[in-house]
Amino acid sequence: MSSRDGAGTAVGQAGHQSDGDSSTGTVSVTGTGSAEAAPDLLVVSIGVECRAGSVAAAWQRAGSTSDAVASTFRRHGVAGADIRTTGLNVRADLVWREGEGQSVTGYVATSTLTVRLRTPGSASAVISDAVEAGGNDVRLNGLELTFADDAEVRARAREAAWLDALRSAEQFARLASARLGRVLSITDNVTPHAPVPLPRMQRASSVEALAVEAGETAVDMDIRVVWELKPLG
Repeated sequence: MSSRDGAGTAVGQAGHQSDGDSSTGTVSVTGTGSAEAAPDLLVVSIGVECRAGSVAAAWQRAGSTSDAVASTFRRHGVAGADIRTTGLNVRADLVWREGEGQSVTGYVATSTLTVRLRTPGSASAVISDAVEAGGNDVRLNGLELTFADDAEVRARAREAAWLDALRSAEQFARLASARLGRVLSITDNVTPHAPVPLPRMQRASSVEALAVEAGETAVDMDIRVVWELKPLG
């Protein structure tokens, strides 16, 4: 069973268990529900990797490139609070040669920025400009579609889970020749899931051809409800 409104789709499926005693029976049911909506936040992880003959040169080049990428995001209206450095590293670039062993051929400096884009519909142009600003030193590590505030879609998922649990509990009550009484307890849980991948990401020969399509993202909810069972009549 599913219900639909302007914001997306809500569906429910049941898992269940029952228990009781001779005096006041109970039925314990687990219901699951899910709701979908268009994500309103795109989180971009964009890295910089620079090689040079010295630590200082690699570090300076990585810093300049990272600044150019961050400045491009700012020019597109991304707030400073939505641009965060999440990784800095410098390492030796090592190579193994037969008869010589391991030797240092240079140094590699890396930096990672995590950027929140609050208008996914215009993300293609922003990301393309940032990649172009960094040139060949840029690494696009990944994109995640999510919600700035998932309260509304979570509420719809919770309602779907409740209706699912109620259907199962009513069935158990009928099978037990009883009826549902008071709700004794409710426990809910947002089902954890991995970061949502992009439904489609296309890259043609030019950086301007990058296209991001948001689609819809689902939020899943589980609830466990315990009802009192009462005799019919």
